[in-house]
Amino acid sequence: MIATENNLIQAIESNWISLLLSIAVIALLYWLARRRVSFGYRVLLALGLGLAVGIALNAFKIDATSIGTIGSIYVNLIKMLVMPLVAVLVITSISSISSLGHLRKIGVKTISLFLVTTGIAALIGLLVALALSPGAGIEQSAPEDFQAREIPTFSQVILDLTPSNPINDMAQGKVVPVLIFAIFIAVALVHLNSRKPEAAEPVKKFVDSFAQVMHQVTKYIIRLTPYGVYALIGAMAARYGAETLKPLIGVIIATYVALLIHFVLTFGGLVTFAARVNPIKFLRKAYPTIAVAFTTRSSYATLPVNLEVLTKRLRVSPRIASFVAPLGATMNMNGCGGVWPAIVAIFVAEVYNVPLGISDYILIVLVSMISSIGVAGVPGPASISTTVVLTALGLPLDGLGLVLAIDAIVDMGRTAVNATGTTVTTLLVAASEGEFDRESFDRNEEDPLELNTA
Repeated sequence: MIATENNLIQAIESNWISLLLSIAVIALLYWLARRRVSFGYRVLLALGLGLAVGIALNAFKIDATSIGTIGSIYVNLIKMLVMPLVAVLVITSISSISSLGHLRKIGVKTISLFLVTTGIAALIGLLVALALSPGAGIEQSAPEDFQAREIPTFSQVILDLTPSNPINDMAQGKVVPVLIFAIFIAVALVHLNSRKPEAAEPVKKFVDSFAQVMHQVTKYIIRLTPYGVYALIGAMAARYGAETLKPLIGVIIATYVALLIHFVLTFGGLVTFAARVNPIKFLRKAYPTIAVAFTTRSSYATLPVNLEVLTKRLRVSPRIASFVAPLGATMNMNGCGGVWPAIVAIFVAEVYNVPLGISDYILIVLVSMISSIGVAGVPGPASISTTVVLTALGLPLDGLGLVLAIDAIVDMGRTAVNATGTTVTTLLVAASEGEFDRESFDRNEEDPLELNTA
């Protein structure tokens, strides 16, 4: 008991400045919520305040552990939603589709778009890296404690994707096995409903009711987003100083330039010409998804927000959104599996003076596309995808250790692009299937996200 009290006193003594600042910021954000300031503005303000507080704490070498703890609590709460939400949404969305042929068509469209956009992302990352040469002039050895992540064999990947114990898979955070199990349940419901509707009806009612309960829980947690955004950005800014980042600033710039180009040209082009939607209007409506993805650095944590945005702001049918969005949170790797491996490959080749040719560049794009699907559900997909690309090119795997210091910084942009890619793909699939309410979108009709309550 005495030791616990001493630890608490020590924590307060070392963190009192960051605690007071955090209390002031949280109080301000709460007051703004009570004043009905929009969710988007509060998230943007929280991002700016977190950046300012974090930079100040870093400059004066003040402990920011308390801010990081607040951010971790938020991320844990929102991750709590992922497994039950994914399972119930997949079951409800598929069981609402009467034709299995229609289901196959939607699945092929979705995965094809994921692959194509990831290939384009890898190509953009490659061209930007070649143009900016982020590794030029860098002479730095890999960290001594760095160990290259093991690439799972093909058979191991298949085994990991196969559900063996759904409850255990949920507990371990394995999304893909849970998705597959939910698909089995949903397909069985479709078959049973066509033959014995009276037997399937109680299960469908239970799943629908559970989905509504999960939606309500989701609303409670998402309302905490501005506070979580402040804490996550504040902890990030307090952790990384300018001196740590100087040698790798070229990689950061190259990554964000490539991500921005992919965001504007690829996503903007698809939204404008394929979905025939005003890209500025799309960006404004999709902003909550982008902001949450950027700050949480988790596609899974962004999923509840993205589903709300897709159905209530972008006017995509819940059936399409509930099918494509969970799949995208697992498989769509435009940033992590496309842009990042390509840039790191060029960076490592420059640092170690390994010449690359046209065939190597083609290999980078192809391997990035394939590995983005192959690492679905594997923890740390960016590291695994990059390891696969470096191995395919015969580049030193120690090179991946050189960019560990900036991984969290670039991961914000990578995740934002991943989540936006899923949003764009969902819109395209919905538009092609006639499940996008274009008139309502054009009239700026939006259902409230119910996020303005403190």
